[in-house]
Amino acid sequence: MADEGGVAPASGAPASAADHEYTTAHEIPQFVQNTSRKSTWTKSVGDIHVSGTQTPMSNFRHSQIPDLSLDSYFVGPRDLDAHSKLPYFLRVHGSVTPRMILPLTLIAIWSSLITCLSKFVYPLAVNTVLLTVLGFVVGLALSFRSSTAYERYSDGRKSWATLSVQSRNLARYIWVHVSERPECAKEDLLSKVTAINLILAFAVSLKHKLRFEPYAHYPDIASLVGHLDTFAKSAHKEENLVVKKKTPWKVVGEYLGLSMANSNPRKAIKRADRPLGNLPLEILTYLSSYVEEVTVNQTLKSAVVQGQILTSLASLTDTASSAERVLTTPLPVGYNILISQIVLLYVYLLPFQLFSALDWVTIPGTIAAAYIILGLAAIGNELENPFGNDVNDLPLDHYCTELAGELDTLMAVPAPRFTRVVRGEEGEGGDNKVFWPLSESGFSTWYQRSESDIRSALRAKVLVSKGLDEGARAKSQDGSGTTFDA
Repeated sequence: MADEGGVAPASGAPASAADHEYTTAHEIPQFVQNTSRKSTWTKSVGDIHVSGTQTPMSNFRHSQIPDLSLDSYFVGPRDLDAHSKLPYFLRVHGSVTPRMILPLTLIAIWSSLITCLSKFVYPLAVNTVLLTVLGFVVGLALSFRSSTAYERYSDGRKSWATLSVQSRNLARYIWVHVSERPECAKEDLLSKVTAINLILAFAVSLKHKLRFEPYAHYPDIASLVGHLDTFAKSAHKEENLVVKKKTPWKVVGEYLGLSMANSNPRKAIKRADRPLGNLPLEILTYLSSYVEEVTVNQTLKSAVVQGQILTSLASLTDTASSAERVLTTPLPVGYNILISQIVLLYVYLLPFQLFSALDWVTIPGTIAAAYIILGLAAIGNELENPFGNDVNDLPLDHYCTELAGELDTLMAVPAPRFTRVVRGEEGEGGDNKVFWPLSESGFSTWYQRSESDIRSALRAKVLVSKGLDEGARAKSQDGSGTTFDA
């Protein structure tokens, strides 16, 4: 199928170099909305057309428009590229305030009831010593809850940072150290591209696995692993694509953070009637088979690099296990139950203890105290699973998009040959100024000089950096006292 404005090459004939020009279709921005409330939206400002392709390449990885919808304002991980000039105490995006509306409303009703009964019917005030004793216990409980939640958040970020590092290393090893045989250049090149695409597929599949999305049909991974024989692919059925419409009560309940309104995140896994396998592990198996193949056909000749590649693959396996450990080892349920009970008991006892000192101010005082206490508990609950779709969760979609861009950048140019780099033959940056800022001369000029001149220039460069010779930038002197033009 020919691209618009171009002529498709004859069947089996490669497109000429002139045909491979990128043209951007200037269209009205397309906003593609996923019907799931717990999903982020993808925006594409235009399409990049490449000769010989049947479908336009979307540039959504690098061109994203901020989502200003109300839905994305309260759900979905934060956009790391966004910047707000509002001070933190005025911000709503990322705040637990929406989840506090219903609890604070109930607290306001309760404190108003106790205050009115104490004022007009019978005094219900108690000694404030209970406030001090219980306050200490609640403080310890919230401190423990917050510290354990942030520790899990930090461990999740460390795991993903390790994944990013090893993915970059692995892609670099493959792109630079796996050669391309002259008689099989195209096949070897496409094999390298496929292997690096599988590195990205591993990261994306791990993201879905951590979010209890077990299949391989999701838009950001379907094209990366659709050609692989995996359990996740064979277990998928068309009915999995159907998204049930949520009732208004469920939508409101999710916005307010009601646990009873949240669906079971493992629902898709439980409904599967076929083995789902472990997609990240299966992808690593294909990468291992690639390493075996390039070792056998001698396109990877260095045993040291082969060892580094296998080490990176082992590290990716370890990273996936670490992330799964964070996900599947929450705070023991006994702690969660007890902390929740202590917090609620303390908050609902506040009006009895505050009335004797605050009178009618008991109502706003109780609400303010409840916001602080329940807010700390709520943020702890939200951070317990750092891989979800809450505002304060890790932006895994952003990390995957960032990794995809980095891998694309790596593959955008052939693997450099350092001899050409030294001679200044790579790119269009001009000559290699080996002694800048001491000298503006390039490699070709210094190559004509003697070895003693080169070593003298190296010494003079140190002196210049220390400010010992003001004229050394224009003129350098060797150890024997002879001078040469820099």
